Amino acid sequence: MIHVLIADDHAIVRRGLKQIISDTKDIRVKDEAETCAEVLHKALSETYDVILLDISMPGRGGVDVLKELRSLEIHTPVLILSIFPEEQYAIRALRAGASGYLTKSCAPELLIEAIRRVASGKKYVSEAVAERLIRSIGVEKENSGHERLSDREYEVMKGIALGKSVKELAEELMLSVKTVSTYRTRVLEKMHMKNNAELIRYALEHQLVS
Repeated sequence: MIHVLIADDHAIVRRGLKQIISDTKDIRVKDEAETCAEVLHKALSETYDVILLDISMPGRGGVDVLKELRSLEIHTPVLILSIFPEEQYAIRALRAGASGYLTKSCAPELLIEAIRRVASGKKYVSEAVAERLIRSIGVEKENSGHERLSDREYEVMKGIALGKSVKELAEELMLSVKTVSTYRTRVLEKMHMKNNAELIRYALEHQLVS
């Protein structure tokens, strides 16, 4: 039996995932979490075969939680679920230690297949993501643009591209206005840009926002 922890801040999403899983004989939802703190607490106190983790958890976000799980030597396979297209976050999530990445628009049978696959110790990615990973091997130093950004810098860049103010981003990311401003400066420097308008244009051209 595969025991799963579902981590998502939306009750309706958790209920939907439970319903999909309830149709299987070999997978059972052992527990749920709706905050980052809950994920960490339950992962430390209980044993799971797979953690289904929403990348957009409030506060720190799913990728940060994933990194902390790994830093705490918790090696439970983590399958990231996201509303964002693969090209926006999949590579970052996998590099942070995720065992797989799925968009929430995927078919239910793909979710079940992915859970079984990561529970067996394998990775689950689409063919498109696999190809991007292969192309990225050995060329990290040659990457330009948004691929040079840290995860937090990437979050700030996306927020700016969506038209959010520094104050709004500070509240959303639970950081100080000064810290977000510093990240914004780093983003502009790394991407060789002068202002928000250039960031927005870049994000739209590379389909990083919609």
